[in-house]
Amino acid sequence: MTAETLIELKSVNKGFKASDGTLRTVLEGVDLRLHDREIVALLGRSGSGKSTLLRIIAGLVGADHGHVTYRGQAIHGPVAGVAMVFQSFALFPWLTVQQNVELGLEAQGVAAAERSRKASDALELIGLSGFGGALPRELSGGMRQRVGIARALVTNPQVLLMDEAFSALDVLTGQTLRDDMLELWDEQRIDTRSILVVSHNIEETVMMADRIVVLSSDPGRVRAELRIELPRPRDADSEEVRALIAKVYAMMTQSSGSTPAAAAGALELGYRLPDADVGSLESVLELLADEPFKGKASLARLAEETELPDDELFPICEALGLLGMAHLVDGELRMDRQGQHYVNARQARRQDLFARQCRGRVALVNFILDGLRADPGGVLSEKTVLDRLEDLMDDDEAERVLKVAVEWGRYAELYEYDFHTRQLTLRREGVGVS
Repeated sequence: MTAETLIELKSVNKGFKASDGTLRTVLEGVDLRLHDREIVALLGRSGSGKSTLLRIIAGLVGADHGHVTYRGQAIHGPVAGVAMVFQSFALFPWLTVQQNVELGLEAQGVAAAERSRKASDALELIGLSGFGGALPRELSGGMRQRVGIARALVTNPQVLLMDEAFSALDVLTGQTLRDDMLELWDEQRIDTRSILVVSHNIEETVMMADRIVVLSSDPGRVRAELRIELPRPRDADSEEVRALIAKVYAMMTQSSGSTPAAAAGALELGYRLPDADVGSLESVLELLADEPFKGKASLARLAEETELPDDELFPICEALGLLGMAHLVDGELRMDRQGQHYVNARQARRQDLFARQCRGRVALVNFILDGLRADPGGVLSEKTVLDRLEDLMDDDEAERVLKVAVEWGRYAELYEYDFHTRQLTLRREGVGVS
């Protein structure tokens, strides 16, 4: 018997306008179903539109094209049967814990006495009995997120959306809260019939989900799905779980992040440089070169060895790919010849190699160099670069991308940057000047 479909998305598109009025497509042709008694995890790298997709399902933003339904009815705004838990807790600091939990019920017109009873029950369910009179500032991060979960559960939602709900917490607190949520779900102590979890943590999704959906980036499309049949609770150290984690890493990197694709993208000025600092790049390369890896390692193993979260490890791998120092194949990072030369070189030679790879592969670095060389004084304002980037991406992303290009160019001794004047200046001598 086929499980009932609670949420259905058909051919969903969503875009946002850039500062110059051009439309940037975030989601394109997304088809997705959430079924009864199913936990689904949504994975995707930066630019995949994961959070946007959740907000469309929650009715907080509308799709530009396509159909979104809850139990067969079109979603045109917030739906009573759908609730959302945010990464940032999103609590009102001037309200008590009890009052924060009651907010959704108050919006539904529930009487005060019933609101109080239901909120107290939700707080007891989530392990916060006795904290109803506290203010959010009196609670730890884990306890504040429990308040956020209680506020979502108090309305007895059929569908619960969790937008990186554990990522703002330390590892132990996040794991404890995740396990508590799974216990409530598996013991059917909550009325929720389906949970959709957005996460950047692959191990977390494998431990939680019945099905994992992977989105591609720029724009977000459903690229792959994996159904997990292992019963819960799952042992994170078991061979079955480790094999699944490795499989998901391979799914995440397949056809997106190989050296040719990354290098080709970086040759376009609008390419969103991965948020990876030089020190992290060097550390991963040096680890790859050492025993026992001998130049290649699975991402699952790298994550264990480096203790880097997935949202930091993926950008490092992408950066190494676009710089021609390593490449990804089926979830395995393999060092290239340039990477080997880099690891074996002394510091000055490393900077020279880095400069050469940046000039040959990173359009933004070349854009900055061209601007500097065109100015008689070898000076270029940060604003000039940002104005150009903001024609191609949103303002926050433009600032982030420029910050990466500044660090890479300074390390390569291609140019300098003055934080007081916010100007870039061309180096007149030293490594990287041509």
